[in-house]
Amino acid sequence: MRGAVIHAPGDVRFETLDDPQILKPTDAIIRTAVTCVCGSDLWPWRGLDATEAAHPMGHEYVGFVEEVGAEVTAVRPGQFVVGSFATSDNTCANCRNGWQSNCLNREFMSTCQAEYVRVPNAQGTLVATDEHPAEESWPGLLAVSDVMGTGWYAADAAEVRPGSTAVVVGDGAVGLCAVIAAKEMGAERIIAMSRHESRQRLALEFGATDIVTERGEDGVARIKEMTGGIGADSVLECVGTAQATQQALHSARPGGYVGFVGVPHEVAIDGKELFFSHVGLRGGPAPVRRYLPDLIGRVLTGRINPGKVFDLTLPLAQVAEGYQAMDERRAIKTLLKP
Repeated sequence: MRGAVIHAPGDVRFETLDDPQILKPTDAIIRTAVTCVCGSDLWPWRGLDATEAAHPMGHEYVGFVEEVGAEVTAVRPGQFVVGSFATSDNTCANCRNGWQSNCLNREFMSTCQAEYVRVPNAQGTLVATDEHPAEESWPGLLAVSDVMGTGWYAADAAEVRPGSTAVVVGDGAVGLCAVIAAKEMGAERIIAMSRHESRQRLALEFGATDIVTERGEDGVARIKEMTGGIGADSVLECVGTAQATQQALHSARPGGYVGFVGVPHEVAIDGKELFFSHVGLRGGPAPVRRYLPDLIGRVLTGRINPGKVFDLTLPLAQVAEGYQAMDERRAIKTLLKP
């Protein structure tokens, strides 16, 4: 098969790879319908995560089941399935508590920018649609496998409630999906922090009521000004940088909550400052599997359309251009077609 391999910062190649095989009776092989480039893939592309040896890339996927291991009965060959970037058996104590992304048998997907993908823990990870969905719904379902599920978790972790005020820090695909989530959870006011006009337009389409262009402490001051001087009920941090994290923590009101889902890079949190702020903080890899049935239903009924975050579509063979376009902010998120 063919797939994406990163060799060094700025060096992603489309290469011939070994076809995936069933290695465990809990595995499945899927034929990729569509895949994509994630904002977190840009960390190694930019050299901010080390690439010590060439390796495949990608963790977002939807597709058709080709083969299943002997212990997989939840899905069967021919079905269209949606999975999560973190695989889970969905039976261990952590899974039963709703934290499938911390499954005791968790494996992270890392080879999905390819024509075929091996999915470990397929029994507990993959969710089949009732029938093959129309191709126009594939981007939305692909978003559910990570960015929509992660945006949903940001809102969930930040305890967005009906009638509340939510701030979204970050205007990438996760941040934009977090706007959708905040609206679906009933936030009355949704403030998107963005400096990019095309992303601002999409945030407003998704349900944002206000746009704030300031960053850092200037951004915090603007949020305080808009919320009677105290800050927002919920803040959804969808970037992962030190500045974004501090901006999120300082934008929440006493008694408010921050959900942080951006993969942290050089983030340090002052324990004493957090202690005296009375701000609740929760984050981590999103338990996407917990949300899959609900989010798949919302996409297929047309209630939400997170697939709009894909504003560039390329053949999988042009995967390197997909990275480049996102790195240069010429694209929010690149959809790849095998």
